[in-house]
Amino acid sequence: MYIVIEGQDATGKDTQAKLLKEYFEKQGKTVVAYAESGTASQDPFVSEIARLNYGSKQDIDHRTRVLLYLVNRYEQWRKLAEPALSQGGVVITTRNWFSTLIYEGYGGGVSRALITKLHKTVMPERYFKPDKIILLTLSEQEQAKRLGTQTDQKWNRKEEVWKSQGNKFQQIINKGYLKVAKDYDIKTIDASGTIEEVFAKIQKNL
Repeated sequence: MYIVIEGQDATGKDTQAKLLKEYFEKQGKTVVAYAESGTASQDPFVSEIARLNYGSKQDIDHRTRVLLYLVNRYEQWRKLAEPALSQGGVVITTRNWFSTLIYEGYGGGVSRALITKLHKTVMPERYFKPDKIILLTLSEQEQAKRLGTQTDQKWNRKEEVWKSQGNKFQQIINKGYLKVAKDYDIKTIDASGTIEEVFAKIQKNL
């Protein structure tokens, strides 16, 4: 089974992915869970690409970011997801190519047709057919509140290239997610409740 957890910044994707991993492991299933961003990867190559992409003070063009994200996306898919799926395991990823389509396309102005073409060329067909996509959303007010309190010593998340953007940018991204949800017929889940309440919604949606 292949599950994707997507959504706006500060919706709790990583937290819910962890709970979902534990949920399946209690059922005796083998689970591989990872963030497509590569920020938590133990792979030196993937981790270094993530550092390039998330360096807020680095002058990286949006097209370059598309390619860097795609590199990490492909490397982790072939090293982690493909072996697990071939052995009947469960694969859970936080984010997928929709994130690049939204952030670099709607947000960064890169041609969405180009982003789509690059991914369709590089990524295998199975990648585009998750068994379930969980798309978490927040109101603008709740998202702003959460972004203002996020901290992460390793990645200094308040200063990340996207998290450091103003409210206007976040509004563009949020509208992008709603547009993608409509275009790809993906049901959204309100992430404004407690961790337990949101996870209950996810379980019901599986």
